[in-house]
Amino acid sequence: MSGHNKTNEAAVMTYIAEYSKSIETPELFWAEKAADLAWYRQPEMILSKDSNGIDRWFADGELNTSYLALDYHVENGRGEQTALIFDSPVTGHKQQYTYAELRDEVAKFAGVLKEKGVGKGDRVVVYMPMVAEAVITMLAIARLGAIHSVVFGGFAPKELAVRIEDAAPKVIVSCSCGIEISKIIQYKPLLDEAIERSRHKPDACVILQRPQAEATMIEGRDTDWHQAMELAEPADCVPVKATDPLYILYTSGTTGKPKGVVRDNGGHAVALKYSMKAIYNMEPGEVFWAASDVGWVVGHSYIVYGPLLAGCTTVVYEGKPIKTPDAGAFWRVCAEYKVKALFAAPTAFRAIKKEDPDSACLAAYDLSALETVFMAGERLDPPTYEWTTNTLGKPVVDHWWQTETGWAICGNLTGVEHLPPKAGSSTVPVPGFNVQILDAEGNELPRGEQGSIAIKLPLPPSCLPTVWGDFNRFKEGYLSEYPGYYSSGDGGYKDEDGYVFIMGRTDDVINVAGHRLSTGEMEEVVAGHPAVAECAVIGINDSLKGQQPIGLVLLKNGIELDEAELEAELIAMVRKQIGAVACFKKAVVVQRLPKTRSGKILRKLLRQIADKQDYSIPSTIDDPASLPEIETIMARRGLITS
Repeated sequence: MSGHNKTNEAAVMTYIAEYSKSIETPELFWAEKAADLAWYRQPEMILSKDSNGIDRWFADGELNTSYLALDYHVENGRGEQTALIFDSPVTGHKQQYTYAELRDEVAKFAGVLKEKGVGKGDRVVVYMPMVAEAVITMLAIARLGAIHSVVFGGFAPKELAVRIEDAAPKVIVSCSCGIEISKIIQYKPLLDEAIERSRHKPDACVILQRPQAEATMIEGRDTDWHQAMELAEPADCVPVKATDPLYILYTSGTTGKPKGVVRDNGGHAVALKYSMKAIYNMEPGEVFWAASDVGWVVGHSYIVYGPLLAGCTTVVYEGKPIKTPDAGAFWRVCAEYKVKALFAAPTAFRAIKKEDPDSACLAAYDLSALETVFMAGERLDPPTYEWTTNTLGKPVVDHWWQTETGWAICGNLTGVEHLPPKAGSSTVPVPGFNVQILDAEGNELPRGEQGSIAIKLPLPPSCLPTVWGDFNRFKEGYLSEYPGYYSSGDGGYKDEDGYVFIMGRTDDVINVAGHRLSTGEMEEVVAGHPAVAECAVIGINDSLKGQQPIGLVLLKNGIELDEAELEAELIAMVRKQIGAVACFKKAVVVQRLPKTRSGKILRKLLRQIADKQDYSIPSTIDDPASLPEIETIMARRGLITS
């Protein structure tokens, strides 16, 4: 690294020493980190291969993640410390749980699930809003050695059904409703439809009835949460192997079928405990707030598990950055609970900036306890970085990670040594991640040159070892493109100081407000309209959400209809089959789509046109004249961004 003063050079050397140890002697490095946990059986086999030839961490170790997150702290004198703060501006309800109280609630709900037949290795699907009971459910499942699969509450029945069918849960835990600012969303009808659609049927459902909407229960299948808890006998922690799955979390795949990312118990606990200090500089007793949702990986890692493994206080927030009630919502939570580190997606801060550009709402709150703001989930654009830094006067740390890894691949290790930030960069690789920039042939590229971002094997603890029920999909999707490497699917470069710059996806998964969504999945829906012959869905840059999907559709011959009506119908179809989370709001009729001679639609070219980027016309294009025609149509509809 170059261009740093002596203070910065010392910081760089501290980072390099930590990082180099993790790459050069990974078994020694991670054995030391594993020693920070209270194992039932301390691992001696630190790194080994499984029957599929995949690297696995701590294979002979035994532990229980729920024990480490709760019971361990109670047994070591932290029982009266606040573990979880629930804050719901949409209902006006607030509640706090100490570590002892949270452990007792989790043990009781584990007893509810045990009575329903849930045991080690069984799957439980969780379809809940941002309520404390969602966290209790996840920890209760882990307590039994079972496997949870949390589905974001904004997904439509079709999406939920696909996940139920793939995970084959013994029990589903859900809620009567969620609340979107002031709108009540009835969950139970969505759940009932999803179960009806799925070929797999759960043995039982446990439903949390909320006062805002009461669900109709199905006799013989559905159980009331509160009634079950009154009768429950607390259940003990069940030891599991480090390589036993803790959870399955589905992420969008380019084929339209979601991938079930599998997370090990052992590697996950070791990595997250390490990250809480190394990346976020958190100590036991301090307040950490990840303003995400338990349905996403950030919620799994840093609402539920990371803070509790580290003995911190975590915040569960049922609200938005704006309109609950205003653009000061985040500042209110930070001030009220003395939040030390805030973690949210850039889209949240863009929304606050749009609503309150002069930060008038900030004046009412004391943010002296807030030390650092962390952002991830999508690329942090320099204007949002600068606005947040200038508005708060606090360090803003961009870090890059994926559902597949469960924690940051690149970041600024504020608990090791805070490096000088660079706008647009997620700083440097996190210990354990040997990040390389490769060309199409798999050769390492020099500094400053863009290529595919890949991670040299072995991956560090917490990264997925497979896709649920489909190892070949894991192997083909992540390990085949560059043998010896994990292919991230993202493109970017390293600068002369080794800072990593993420420039975007290399596949057709787009990032809408921090949510990774498949354009292929949306295309399937759009193509299902009786008037549509062919379509392409692409993500275009959006100042608020990062990316926004737009549909380009070709009509069947002889079809004549009102384009505005068609657009409205397509929007409604995507909303029904995928959910409002897709933010699909624009569709335009075109006469032709640019394709290769083999018939592949040139989506990257369409994105470049929409984003006003320079592009070269490939020699393989079948119909070059289609490009100016599409550019004219997109410009007329205001779909070309600067």
